[in-house]
Amino acid sequence: MKKYFFLSLMSSVVFFNSCNSTDEYELITDPVQQRILLSKVTTVYYDNPANPQTTVSTLEYNNQGQLIKTSSAGRNSINEYDATGKPIKTNYYKTDGTLEYYALYTYNNDQLQNVKAIYTDTSLNRTINYAYSNGKVSTSTLCQTADCSNPGISSYTYNGDNITVETSEMGGTITSFTKNEYLYDNQLNPYTFTNKYFRIMMGGAYALSKNNYASERISFKDSAGNWVQNQNIIYEIQYNSAQLPVQVIGKAANGNNYVKYNYEYILQ
Repeated sequence: MKKYFFLSLMSSVVFFNSCNSTDEYELITDPVQQRILLSKVTTVYYDNPANPQTTVSTLEYNNQGQLIKTSSAGRNSINEYDATGKPIKTNYYKTDGTLEYYALYTYNNDQLQNVKAIYTDTSLNRTINYAYSNGKVSTSTLCQTADCSNPGISSYTYNGDNITVETSEMGGTITSFTKNEYLYDNQLNPYTFTNKYFRIMMGGAYALSKNNYASERISFKDSAGNWVQNQNIIYEIQYNSAQLPVQVIGKAANGNNYVKYNYEYILQ
């Protein structure tokens, strides 16, 4: 499970949750078709094992199951939707309650084409553009300048509904390349009932895939252009009665904790 944090994307970059199709809900809910919505994510990072870092994200929904507010560390994001249920704007607020920036969503029919973050200081503006293949996101391109020089690009290779290879190119003065290769379990992941456009905007293989990581192999590209593996993570997963993850612990090859996620849900 890549060490991204759902709310950090929503509140400090340009990026967010709601509900998906009732057909999927029927698979794991009772006849009244209650929605199972992700309500809290607690993430513990073990980069410094002596001083693990914890982040907590809480999510609030309206009566239609649309995510309306996400909070973490005193920062909030508020989502707006059009009449068809597509997210069209997200406002991001600082800890003092003032607006930091807002994000606008652009669509081509039912496909999310880009998300633009708009600041008072226009030099901070940025855009993420999405390309598709067979209806699935194939690449996302982060542009931090008007001419999109030195973009950050993530590319995805699928096996069915899961991304098996995610390749990231970090633009900038020095370009770096990372490759993540994944194996999966056969259970639904915590973002199953999240609005599909937010899943795209969140980015990364986990949000875009159907199932949960069982393992993750991480490599970087050296100066000769060769991929060099530097990490291999194994994930231990605990599920609730609906077979959704409630705790995921990633361990490095030496057995040390790498990351831990706790997921909480509500029925609506």
